[in-house]
Amino acid sequence: MKKFYGKRVYVQSAGVGNDQEIDGFAIAVCKEIGVDLHRHRARSFDEMQDWGDDLSGFDLVVALSPASQRRALDLTRLFHLDVEYWPILDPAGLGEDRETKLKAYRQTRDQIVDRLIERFGPPDDGVNHGTADD
Repeated sequence: MKKFYGKRVYVQSAGVGNDQEIDGFAIAVCKEIGVDLHRHRARSFDEMQDWGDDLSGFDLVVALSPASQRRALDLTRLFHLDVEYWPILDPAGLGEDRETKLKAYRQTRDQIVDRLIERFGPPDDGVNHGTADD
């Protein structure tokens, strides 16, 4: 998101849990498009609140899995948040060899990019993209 829209929006990634390391294949395919995930850390919605992120300050939650959609919908009872579910391919466990796995991860990455552009419009030109974590 930051890669395409800069600081025009405030973005924070979160999930249902925070117990997973960022997958090396995800890091590799995102690096191909200039998105550096190697320092990215998975965090949960609860952890965001514990760290001081006020969820009422967000307008939109984009859920990429049914579990995150359910959790986000639970939050709408407490906060005014719009929730969109984007059914994106989960590439984990797909493919037998490195190239097949990378192909699946690229497909997922491209699905997310397409949805970003569909939802938020074309990427900003001339944005100082810097290092994007999300």
